[in-house]
Amino acid sequence: MSSAPREGGVSGLPPDGLPVGGRIHHVATVVRDLDAAVKFHTEVLGLPLEQIAAVPSQEVRIAFLTAGDSKIELVAPTNSTSGVARFLETKGEGFHHLCLEVADIDAELQRLAATGIQLINAAAVEGVEGPVAFLHPKSCHGILVELIEAPGGPAWKRLGYGDPAQLRIR
Repeated sequence: MSSAPREGGVSGLPPDGLPVGGRIHHVATVVRDLDAAVKFHTEVLGLPLEQIAAVPSQEVRIAFLTAGDSKIELVAPTNSTSGVARFLETKGEGFHHLCLEVADIDAELQRLAATGIQLINAAAVEGVEGPVAFLHPKSCHGILVELIEAPGGPAWKRLGYGDPAQLRIR
């Protein structure tokens, strides 16, 4: 891959402009009532529910619903003091973050840091569906961006994930 910028592009990115193949892993929304939101998305919108999981480290419960080749993540706080609870109180229900899949999350974080992007996570951390890291909205035109490493990537072993085909709620 050439590091020369393409016309209108960014140095170091592949021709399609996204870190890996253009895959949007998921779009996340914050909701007050996870069960009611899941019911709406499954019964009204007809989206299949993939899983519901508690994420104690983030003080949230989440649900993933399949939407074509991508997913929708619903995020609900489990208490009134978490970061998501504060977000919900100040901004209300709605869009929270965009998640892009990358082949090697550590390499991508290094590349982004070298370009001056402000990282929330300097290294990948455990996520429900694989290693993740967040980019600060101040560096992303107001959008919280999450990166997730593609199944079986280098950070999977480092963080103790097993076979991606056997991945279940962590």
